[in-house]
Amino acid sequence: MPSDISLLIVDDQALFREGLRTLLAIQPGLKVVGEAGNGEEALRLAASLKPDVVLMDLQMPVMDGAAATRRLRELQPETKVIVLTTFDDDESVFEGLRAGAVGYLLKDTPSANLVEAIRLAAGGKSFLEPSIAAKVVSEFARLSPRPAEALVEPLSDRELDVLRRVARGASNREIAAELVIAEGTVKNHLTNILAKLGVTDRTEAAMKAKELGLI
Repeated sequence: MPSDISLLIVDDQALFREGLRTLLAIQPGLKVVGEAGNGEEALRLAASLKPDVVLMDLQMPVMDGAAATRRLRELQPETKVIVLTTFDDDESVFEGLRAGAVGYLLKDTPSANLVEAIRLAAGGKSFLEPSIAAKVVSEFARLSPRPAEALVEPLSDRELDVLRRVARGASNREIAAELVIAEGTVKNHLTNILAKLGVTDRTEAAMKAKELGLI
């Protein structure tokens, strides 16, 4: 039987930490092993607890989340960091991701998104809030323009429709509503898109599509 995913919550607001711990305690396969109120304390606890995933706020006293993430990635690269914050401005987003976070979520995200992000991070994959993913794709396109290349298996017109909306940061539900198709159909198209592009998640798919000139 696989062991639980161990979590360290890092946030300077005790009430938020308590609420988050309560929320995660009822999720199967997840276990909160510790809490920290700043980045410095997080590093000390991470060294002794060796958590699989750290949920990291950005603006905290003593040591902020970006600095703590950067240091943690150097000391314990096997521990994955998900930024969980109220800030979605470009500076905060790119600072967190450049520091080495594999996920970036806002504190008002649905609990299902948070749990999914944790499971993906523990498995070595990334998860970004749709609005955050759109920022990343836009910046990637600005910095890394590439000429179009051909795929071994080209995307269908419908797959391109889905991919364009993924790049805008739309959720599966929003894409289904716009294209007037079932949400399950969107998921099937997305599975095919990931396979054809040779990537593992929707953020990578959007960036690869920009790189290849598909969107």
